[in-house]
Amino acid sequence: MFDFDGLIIDTEGVLIDSYAAVYDAHGVPFNRDEFIRSVGGAEYTFDPWHPFGRTADRAALENERTRHNRQRGLNLAPLPGVVALLDAARSAGLRVGVASNSGHPHVEGHLLRLGLLDRFAFVGCREDVANPKPEPDLYRLALASLGLRGSEAVAFEDSRPGSLAAKRAGLWVVAAPNDVTAHHDFGHVDLKVGSLAEVTVPDLLTRFGR
Repeated sequence: MFDFDGLIIDTEGVLIDSYAAVYDAHGVPFNRDEFIRSVGGAEYTFDPWHPFGRTADRAALENERTRHNRQRGLNLAPLPGVVALLDAARSAGLRVGVASNSGHPHVEGHLLRLGLLDRFAFVGCREDVANPKPEPDLYRLALASLGLRGSEAVAFEDSRPGSLAAKRAGLWVVAAPNDVTAHHDFGHVDLKVGSLAEVTVPDLLTRFGR
């Protein structure tokens, strides 16, 4: 089971870059570290438009950010190791799914653009459950849809909330943090790697295939 944002493609880095572009266009200093703390599901929230002042047209700023985000997103390629791992899973006859806190149009649109949508036997998104990650609902839905027990599945996540959700649903969990989520606490996962390029199906079966 794959998370999507920040794991299959770097949408989280693009999101931060899109905010930075709006700040730069308006001559407002941009605190990248503050945004890194807020993106990717970290337990921290803040108002991204606060530095623009109380009278700022927040809707216009958000529309501007969305345009930057959409343009940058069209150029995103799969992160290292993703396609090779999907190829290996297919060769091994393993079923693969997605469990994402994002919406179906976002997730399936990118997977279709990348030619990867048909690799997944299940795509679960925030619309499909009452409670998003870090609650285990999405992973429980995925397991039920594929007819699996938690101990028969491995989740790949880049964030603490996502990995907690998978662990709470009883899956084995491999964390592959990115630049945005590297500061998250992953003490609860079964394996932490630098990227999915370090993961092989034989190793997964050796570690978790019991």
